[in-house]
Parts: sequence; structure tokens; C-alpha cells
Amino acid sequence: MAARGYAWCVSYERPVLLIFHGAAGDGPAEQVMARARVAAAVETARSALAAGFEAVIIATDAPDAFGDVPAGVLTDPDDGSPFDFAGRLRGLVQRFGLRRPAVMGSGSVPLLGVDELRLIVEQLDARDGRFVTNNFFSADLTAWTPGEAVFATAPFERDNSLPRRLRDDAGLSPVILPRTTATQFDLDTPADLAVLALSEELAPGLRAAIAGLELPLERYRALMRLFCDRGAEVVVAGRVGSAAWQHLERETACRVRMFSEERGMAAAGRDHRARSLLGFLLDEVGPERFFQRMAELGDALVLDTRVLEAHAGVAPSREDRFASDLFWAEAIADPFLRALTQAAAAAPMPVLLGGHSLVSGGLMLLNDIAWRENDRRLGI
Repeated sequence: MAARGYAWCVSYERPVLLIFHGAAGDGPAEQVMARARVAAAVETARSALAAGFEAVIIATDAPDAFGDVPAGVLTDPDDGSPFDFAGRLRGLVQRFGLRRPAVMGSGSVPLLGVDELRLIVEQLDARDGRFVTNNFFSADLTAWTPGEAVFATAPFERDNSLPRRLRDDAGLSPVILPRTTATQFDLDTPADLAVLALSEELAPGLRAAIAGLELPLERYRALMRLFCDRGAEVVVAGRVGSAAWQHLERETACRVRMFSEERGMAAAGRDHRARSLLGFLLDEVGPERFFQRMAELGDALVLDTRVLEAHAGVAPSREDRFASDLFWAEAIADPFLRALTQAAAAAPMPVLLGGHSLVSGGLMLLNDIAWRENDRRLGI
């Protein structure tokens, strides 16, 4: 049985992966995501150890969710105090004597395999004074050396701003991983689970965690067929970055109509007031007419609903957002999001609902799956 709980007087010279898992929530949709994130964390831990990480430490407020973890993996329970990401991270670096730490969330980059993780190990071992990340402006995984550089940074609330702090405050040099499906796909919402459920390359533990879930897969399959159709047009709206945009332009047969807006919305801070072109249309015509108009622009719509929520000035619970992504409209308490979800379900074309991860790595992975199935169907 692997070690669990606190470990003291330990010093790690080789790279160590820190995985944060917590605040899963009690709602049915939240619990769906929590189980998947636990499975993803365990699979990533196995890959990290095979890639040369000396150990994996899972910082969590739910250690029992992990059961018996593999050898080389420690679970480090929270002490019950209010969560402070920067403080918790610094405490782990100090207490475990981490010379070359890497940090990620339990649902982050679940498609990273041994080869990609080995590249991170090689970069950390090459020399001090650098950090490695999958996204400089909104990181899902960041590794750096020396570990004590994190103590030189200004306060930060989330892991996605860590690369900027390491560069601007600690003076470390950046190494940005190539933008691939594996480095850009995250497991943030049930929409990402639906994409993963269609992938043949899903790790066994993660596949078991999502088996039997009520996911709106037919909507995703309908979009996949359009990706391979030269006569089709797909509308994508939300916080779409250049990597996803370029991937779709380069790799799909269909035309793509893109509405990219409110990039960096989450990082802009609480005082930021979101403004959305599609949000103004929704204000004017209401949800039913909104989707009718969108159907005039394309054969399917992939929608980052968080932008419309921010534009409307509403803040649905995470459970409501997850239920919306699953099209569980009757389970949604927030009236704005419930009406939007009901109208999306009744729209005259397939609609996919999700967050930033859906319109970035999610679309990239879905397109890759679509072409594999298309080639198999044609016998290529």
C-alpha cells in the first residue's frame, strides 16, 4: 500500500509533480466531474512516475476519494483552513524540500502521456532558472526550478497566473510546450467528458469513471460529421484562442464561422465587465430567436456559455453550469441559464454547450477523433 497523509523531513532533488484536487461540490453533476478528475489524476500520476518524476503528491481535501494510490504517490490532506492556493503551494515546496516542482489541477491536461511528461523532466534537469508551461497566459501545468523561486513571487490566487509571476517576479526564463491537442485539452466541465468519451485513446481508469454517464453524445457525433463535410459550416463562439482557431482552419473540411470574444475574461479580475456581441443579440431577441438566428449562420453551434453569463451579469452555481453542459435543463436553478439551455436543446441545429476548454482543446480533440472515424469509414 502506498504512503498516505503527511510526510515530513523529506527532500526531493528530482522533479516532483503536485496535483491539486478539491472543492468538488455535492451536486450530481459536480460529483460526475469529481470522479472523472480523480481518475484523471491517478492516470497522470502513473504516467509522471514512468516519465522520471521522483514522486507525485496529491494535495486534496478529499483523500478518501483516491483509495489506494500507486507506489510513489502521496496524498497530502488539507488542514481544514480556508484554501489559499499560493500559500498551499509554497507550503508543499518548503515542507517536502522540492527542488524541481511541477503543479497542475486534477483535471488538467489528462491526455499528456509519458513522452510529454518526460520532456518536462528533461527541461527541469537541464539547468536552473527556467519554467515549463503549456500556456504562458493561462497555465494548466507549470514546472520550474529552483523550487524556492515561488517565494519571490507576488501574491496569486490561481495556478493559471503562475508563469507570469515566475517570469516577472522571480526572473525565470519560459519554456512553452508545443500547442498540441494533448497540451491544450483540459477536463474542466462535463462537455470535456463528452469529448473524452468519444476518444479511443482514453486510459482505462478514466474510461471506467465515465462509463454509463448520461452524456449528450449524439450532439457531438453530429458536429464531428460536419467537420469532415466540405459543404458544411460550423459556428464557434466564446473565448476561442488562436491555437484552436488555426487548428480548425487547417484541419477541418468545413467552413468555420468564428466569434472570439472576452479572451482573458477570468484573468481580468472581478471588476471586469464583460461585453459580448452575441450577448447583445441574445438581449434583443431572447433565447429561442437567438438560436434560430444562429442556425441561419451555420449547421451547428459550439457555444462557450460563460461569456453570455458574464455579459448578462449572472453568476450561476457550478452545479448549474455543469447541468447546462449536460442539457439537464430541469435541474438548473438559475433562470437565465435554464432558459438558455432549454432553447439550445430545442434549437434547429446541433448545439454544444460548455466553457473555455470546449472551444479550445475540446474542439481540437473532437476534430482529431472525427477524422480518424472518417478515415476508418472510408477504409483509408
